[in-house]
Amino acid sequence: MTWTVERLRDFEARVKAAAERGEVNGPVHLSGGNEEQLIEIFRDIKPGDWCFSTWRNHYHALLHGIPENHVWEEIIAGRSISLNSAYHRFYSSAIVGGCLPIAVGVAAAIKREQRERHVWCFVGDMAASIGVFHDVMSYSIGHSLPITFVIEDNGFSTNTPTRETWGCGTDWNMVRYYKYQRTGPHVGIRQRETL
Repeated sequence: MTWTVERLRDFEARVKAAAERGEVNGPVHLSGGNEEQLIEIFRDIKPGDWCFSTWRNHYHALLHGIPENHVWEEIIAGRSISLNSAYHRFYSSAIVGGCLPIAVGVAAAIKREQRERHVWCFVGDMAASIGVFHDVMSYSIGHSLPITFVIEDNGFSTNTPTRETWGCGTDWNMVRYYKYQRTGPHVGIRQRETL
């Protein structure tokens, strides 16, 4: 059965109701408002591709082919924010930006092994503002890795408005950049020989 906007919303409504009844044995971060965008993105994601997600991962898991009953059982068991399935090549992390370096490592392995797979890494707007995101983006571009980063911007860093917390845009006037050619190699300091 194909996942539609209504079907995804109905699933999350069931999760919310179960959580409100105290049936979920752990924290839950509900998805919602991005159903259409995700359905469109997942049209490009193949079953053999890797999908890395965040603590708000229910839609990602379902759209990537993890069976609905398995996702439901994991949520009820308290593993909502850490859904994982090696079989489905799906990994999520409750740590802000926690999946980023792992996703890049998998993309590097795929390239090294010359496999016909791709990595999709979903992050929120808060994770996209931290240093590790810049690092993995730069590394991935520099090494032409088979990875796509998807930033899901809901305007909040958990419950704090992201723009308020991190500021708007980037003030490139704060950066000065220049290039040069060094005149000597990078070397360490030799230790003095003892007599």
